[in-house]
Amino acid sequence: MAGHSKWAQIKRKKAVTDARRGQHFTKLIRELTVAAREGGGDPDANPRLRLAVDTAKAANMPNDNIERAVLKGTGDLEGVSYEEVTYEGYGPNGVALFIECLTDNSNRAVADVRHVLAKRGGSLGTSGSVAWQFDRKGQIWILADRHEEDATMLAALEAGAEDMECQDDQYLVTTAFESFHTVQDGLRAAGITIVEAELAMVPKTTVALDGEAARKLVGIIEALDELDDVQHVHTNADIDEAALAETA
Repeated sequence: MAGHSKWAQIKRKKAVTDARRGQHFTKLIRELTVAAREGGGDPDANPRLRLAVDTAKAANMPNDNIERAVLKGTGDLEGVSYEEVTYEGYGPNGVALFIECLTDNSNRAVADVRHVLAKRGGSLGTSGSVAWQFDRKGQIWILADRHEEDATMLAALEAGAEDMECQDDQYLVTTAFESFHTVQDGLRAAGITIVEAELAMVPKTTVALDGEAARKLVGIIEALDELDDVQHVHTNADIDEAALAETA
């Protein structure tokens, strides 16, 4: 699991500019719209929408923006229709990349993804070429200085979590896909504050990258993240954080 969680840590340590904040809102709005379209506009009855709303609120998105995105998804307001597509590829040293997109033009999306990979030394693979290397899991982050480790672990396990580990100043709670929301509810009921939660493609095994290979991969993922159509990029690389400073 270290590959995905390490990259998530790196992303959280990066400075967020106003421009990137606006782009992040665009991606969140797409997810809200598609979640509402697929499962209805009630977050209590639609787990995917509930997660999207929680994520948007955590990013300080105004409630009006959230409500409009949901109404577009349910058809109560006119909006763009997005489709979900995934692409699989490879980075330096053959590390796997699983790229999730929401787009209104799949031809543009695949062309943009292929261009980024080709320009930066990666390559696009065929469907199924890397997906088998990942499991869909829930991941929940909790600040370690707010909660005692043993009590947090006990609450997580009682709520149905699979695992908990300490990473720097945070606890990472891992859940099965099916119990993701149940575990969050259990943690909140135990008085534990959740900093961030997401459904992620977690690698079954990881590939250690450092030096130039790590810097190249960080560059690839950042370039993919800058594409409006790309929602999430998952990798099985365990990235040396020293590479981060050299790409800043």
